[in-house]
Amino acid sequence: MTTRLRRLENHPDQWLQVRPAGLYCVPGDFYIDPHRKVDRAVITHGHADHARAGHGHVLTSPETAAIMRVRYGKNCAGTFQNLSPGAWVDHFGVRVGLVPAGHVLGSCQIVLEFGGWRVVASGDYKRASDPTSTDFEVAPCDVFITEATFGLPVFVHERSEDEIAKLMASLQTFPTRTHVMAAYSLGKAQRLIAELRAAGYDAPIYLHTAHQRLCQLYQDFGIDLGPLLGVEKAASTDLSGHIVLAPPSASREGWAGALNEPLNCAASGWMRIRKRAQQSGAELPLVISDHADWPDLTRTILDTGAEEVWVTHGREDALVYFCQTQGLRGRALALIGREEEPE
Repeated sequence: MTTRLRRLENHPDQWLQVRPAGLYCVPGDFYIDPHRKVDRAVITHGHADHARAGHGHVLTSPETAAIMRVRYGKNCAGTFQNLSPGAWVDHFGVRVGLVPAGHVLGSCQIVLEFGGWRVVASGDYKRASDPTSTDFEVAPCDVFITEATFGLPVFVHERSEDEIAKLMASLQTFPTRTHVMAAYSLGKAQRLIAELRAAGYDAPIYLHTAHQRLCQLYQDFGIDLGPLLGVEKAASTDLSGHIVLAPPSASREGWAGALNEPLNCAASGWMRIRKRAQQSGAELPLVISDHADWPDLTRTILDTGAEEVWVTHGREDALVYFCQTQGLRGRALALIGREEEPE
């Protein structure tokens, strides 16, 4: 790999370009996670800042295709081409494969082989175990394009089991209060449910309407989430002592205002920052993230064996500096439309 990196011939910066719609593969004539409508898109996972509606042709995992149809409608793209991890396609001379990213159901890293080079675009990923997604797999490469959502040394996530134990303890301490957990509808909600089940919580969990279709989709893919009920059909008295999962914005809705002494909770990597936890209004902040923390970001960079690292989607400077301290070529890949992850 070192020899290839010393050559300019077919270097990935010649055929992977940042354009207004996103990261474009010139010989393959497709974009990776474009944030505008394009003719051809390869999608890493189903979160809205990576998977948009309106593309002409989408190549992605079967799970991500299903997620996009649930979120945007069955005609959200002209055509879908499903590609499972381990399979490959050749598109205009570019070999394209997918490798599990561990972020959410169906999330994958994108592997590109062209001109003697191997490039891996991670998308969003995590190394921590998650009962609702396939574990992250290291994909050796020459150039690694990594996210950097939590790309600062201060971000060290807790073990999810320990954080769930805090929630279980709170349920025992406050048996009459409704625990309202702010969680995004794709990935975080389903992971929290599965982690609670693994910890022995077998009572029904109430879901905001925003969460119900995606939870059903997870179950359709064989992920057991246990008994789930819609919060809109429950009386406020029925919710006493139970858990409700809802989007962060739902605290302003009528059903939430009718609760007697709700205990607001939040699960996010941002809860590591005290000011963020206070701003969230969470009485019980839990540090549970679907992104890699600083130790796992740096470990993954080294594990890939890449000698060149492109950093995007977060705090690029610290990771670029880390790469330089390791004798690697690091650069910030400023993608338009990539703001801070809400998590």
